[in-house]
Amino acid sequence: MDENKGVVRAMFAVVLLILAGVMNIVYGLAAIDGAAYFNHPTHFLFGTLQTWGWIALVVGVLELAAAGSLFAGQAFGRYVGIAVGACAAVSALLDIQAAPLWSLAVFALSIWIIHGIATYHESERTRSKTGSAAGSTTLLIGPRPPM
Repeated sequence: MDENKGVVRAMFAVVLLILAGVMNIVYGLAAIDGAAYFNHPTHFLFGTLQTWGWIALVVGVLELAAAGSLFAGQAFGRYVGIAVGACAAVSALLDIQAAPLWSLAVFALSIWIIHGIATYHESERTRSKTGSAAGSTTLLIGPRPPM
């Protein structure tokens, strides 16, 4: 039962990674274009609205690439997903003056993604003698990061 719970948690984290990637791309494109949503005067810690728009756009594209890699079962997606989730969390906190509730929501989503990807590990019982995963229903996220 616990191994199924881990797979479901990892799949949910991948879906959240896709959702965060799409949200960051939309947010980034709106910031680059200078949409009416960003009409109020805001002072950023560094950079301008367009700078943060490009940062959000790049982070969103990397999140989608990591999610695609996770669905393919590659270790690249696991490490990049954790790294990009951390970058998204930090950039959300740096952007908190512009949209406080949105930034806190993106921060919480990023922490949930990191937790879901980092805590998943393939159980030894689901491996066959050759070392490959048994069954086609398991999500292969790659090796557990060193601690």
